[in-house]
Amino acid sequence: MKHMYREIENQPLIFRTVGSIMFINQSITNLPADDKTANASGYRIGVHGKPEMEDKTMEKKNLDWANIGFSYVTTDYRYVSNYKDGAWDEGVLTADDKVVISECAGVLQYAQTCFEGLKAYRTKDGKVVCFRPDLNASRMADSCKRLEMPVYPEDKWVEAIEKVVKANIDYVPPYGSGATLYIRPYMFGSNPVIGVKPANEYQFRVFVTPVGPYFKGGVKPITIRVSDFDRAAPHGTGHIKAGLNYAMSLHAIVDAHNQGFDENMYLDAATRTKVEETGGANFIFVTKDNKIVTPKSNSILPSITRRSLMYVAKEYLGLEVEEREVYFDEVKDFTECGLCGTAAVISPVGKINDHGKEICFPSGMDEIGPVLKKLYETLTGIQMGTIKAPEGWIKVIEE
Repeated sequence: MKHMYREIENQPLIFRTVGSIMFINQSITNLPADDKTANASGYRIGVHGKPEMEDKTMEKKNLDWANIGFSYVTTDYRYVSNYKDGAWDEGVLTADDKVVISECAGVLQYAQTCFEGLKAYRTKDGKVVCFRPDLNASRMADSCKRLEMPVYPEDKWVEAIEKVVKANIDYVPPYGSGATLYIRPYMFGSNPVIGVKPANEYQFRVFVTPVGPYFKGGVKPITIRVSDFDRAAPHGTGHIKAGLNYAMSLHAIVDAHNQGFDENMYLDAATRTKVEETGGANFIFVTKDNKIVTPKSNSILPSITRRSLMYVAKEYLGLEVEEREVYFDEVKDFTECGLCGTAAVISPVGKINDHGKEICFPSGMDEIGPVLKKLYETLTGIQMGTIKAPEGWIKVIEE
């Protein structure tokens, strides 16, 4: 663990537990005399370097929640756990937002990293909750296995999320603001690797940042294009949340923006006849008879939002749902189209440009279509506590 801290020779640390949260606290020399031998009452002594954080009472954050934007804001605490000699350490919360690794770290040389994204919300009744974090833990485990990385235990993964949100509880925006607390768990190879092989040591981290409403002024349809680039190949890594997948989509999205489009529609790499996804979201379509259709492919990321929307469509709205191969030739026959993911829940698509040929959906460019609107309102209602959630979907963070 020593690379987590700036070294001061022979300077001991105190690890103090407050409730279920372990803080890297203060030097033992600064503790009251009766605390210096207080291991049995919650203190654990380490000798790894300078303390990184103080146990402090958080003050209420006076942020302009409606205008905070969708960008990174440094918060007070983050969670860090290290894997070495075949095992994960206990993990700690730290105030240090800097990551210190070797110039030859596996993540820097061969992009051995994966991540997740989820949110914490304040509900109508004042509770702070996370939406289906167990599914994110499971999906990250799948990503780790595919990238030859050690799986962080899924129960501890969810506990880490809970600890970080609880430690930054005053960064959770108030109900009705449209803002949320975005949670970013990630893992990377941390030790030096010069030959092409998996790292031997890893770091798992979780930070949070408050983000404003994805859509200011309401949900508005976007225009996308059919991309000439491929996002992922059959039998490749398209089904996991690896950093390299997103890096490879950057040129395509910059090019799309330069051409006046909001996003790319990627087709399957093998035949270029079937709809896959965008650089960071799954597609969802509505047929003329209000059936919900979503593409099925082994090379797209299994979206937790999409999975939840399909359940809501069937069980809450009584709609027929279908996950199947979707050929691009049939896209023109759908009445509504949307992109679904954590950030926006549903981004409606009003128009698709296929090399100059336009597909304009009947729902238009002014507002989200009626079926997707109902789906959006129902799922966000579940997340915000105004609609009863299915069993196990909502994780309450005890304050």
